[in-house]
Amino acid sequence: MIVVFTGNGKGKTTATIGQMLRAVGQGRKTIMFQFIKGPWTSGEHKFLKLHKSLKGKLEIHREGKGFVGILGDKLPIEVHKKAAQEALKKSAQAIKSKKWDIVALDEVNVAVSLGLIKAGEVLKVIKNEPQKMIVVLSGRGAPDNFIKRADLVTEMKEIKHPFNSGKKAEVGFEW
Repeated sequence: MIVVFTGNGKGKTTATIGQMLRAVGQGRKTIMFQFIKGPWTSGEHKFLKLHKSLKGKLEIHREGKGFVGILGDKLPIEVHKKAAQEALKKSAQAIKSKKWDIVALDEVNVAVSLGLIKAGEVLKVIKNEPQKMIVVLSGRGAPDNFIKRADLVTEMKEIKHPFNSGKKAEVGFEW
């Protein structure tokens, strides 16, 4: 099954992690590759540090180099492209391994919209996902061909967001 979480509203990564937690609760194994999120430590990473027993059951790997071209990013685009290619390669290996019940490509939609990787490359990776495996493609701006390929698509719609009035994300309620 291919799942897409997209839209401008908050909650795409949160929904993905929620699905992963539910699966782990049922004895399944889950892994996430974060395509954009960089070296900072967010709540999910701190949680996993506290719960090392989840290794091999719920894993989250930061592969990105941070936000691309915004919020002080000064890295050359080629650095971001290389990181996205590596994240896609690792995602493909996880899918092929058949070890995982859920493989999540967090912010992959954004990586495609920024031109870091091509939608066709992602579709090739998920083309023959194993039976009973769920592959999640998250991030705003999901390409139409991802939506067409998906079995389940949820769009998070922004109604109101504190960032628009100048507020920054808070520890424990990251946006």
